[in-house]
Amino acid sequence: MQPNVVLTGPADRIMRVPARNPRLGYALVIVAAVLFGVNGGVSRVAMGSGLGPEGFTTLRITGATAVFIAYAACFRRTALRRPRGSALILVIALGLVGVTGLQLTYNVAIDRLPLGIALLIEYLAPVLVVLWARFVRKEHVRPRMWGAVALSVVGLAVVGQVWNGIELDALGVFMALLAAVCFAAYFLIGEHNVGFDDPLRVILWAFVVATVAMNLIQPIWTTPDLPGSTSMLGRLEEHTVNPWLVVGVVIVMGTVLPFFLEMIALQHLPATVVTVVAMLEPVIANVLGWAWFRESLNPVQLVGAAAVLAGIVLAQTSRRTELTIPAP
Repeated sequence: MQPNVVLTGPADRIMRVPARNPRLGYALVIVAAVLFGVNGGVSRVAMGSGLGPEGFTTLRITGATAVFIAYAACFRRTALRRPRGSALILVIALGLVGVTGLQLTYNVAIDRLPLGIALLIEYLAPVLVVLWARFVRKEHVRPRMWGAVALSVVGLAVVGQVWNGIELDALGVFMALLAAVCFAAYFLIGEHNVGFDDPLRVILWAFVVATVAMNLIQPIWTTPDLPGSTSMLGRLEEHTVNPWLVVGVVIVMGTVLPFFLEMIALQHLPATVVTVVAMLEPVIANVLGWAWFRESLNPVQLVGAAAVLAGIVLAQTSRRTELTIPAP
């Protein structure tokens, strides 16, 4: 393994970047995708205990922030230093859009739509990223982009079976589309910060910003009293669990770990590759929706879902520009 490389720059952004290890990067993204995919089902259980999407999002983000701060205070105090200059602007944008906006819209979507469909719509983000790169940044993209857009749109139409009239919850679809926009913004903002700062510092301060924002929307002290137990829903509805235990699992296993793992993975893989591998999440969500919540897609909808996934892959591989960590 090559020795670490020191990046130069403003005093508060100098860091040692580890040599890239693609295998480690793939492993981290896969684990994060599995955790995110399972988290959708666990989050439903938490919201089924009487928490609304807004209150649940506040608990999730505030709890995750507390865990990040506690970890940094014990093991990496440099991450507690506030970013400055352009780094601070990026972190604020990441916190408001990539954390607050994404989590809030995602939680509303999975509360009102079948889990797999909500994730399929959210993962239109790579298509939006490519369209932004082509028409706003004026990047040259491969012709396959147009096929990617067509596949994704047609695939979603098939999944929603629009010829029967739109039977999906309108607010749920709208929120899932907003989640796709927020996810795309998260990806685009993240491209500017890959390799320039400590991943823990970036994600910690982004969550601090998100915590302030969510507590303005729904203060944590307005959280309703939760029952002593709540149903696990779906095929597990006969079983009960303490809702605070469920919230704790969402905070640690469904938020802190996957967010941090994906941030570390960006040090070992290009952001485009990370997003493509992370597409395991909607696949897992569809399997989980069938196995846990009795949600299923008919054969025609399965073809549509496959078309959406194929369109996402084509879109994400149509960009000619790959960002790399700059030389020291």
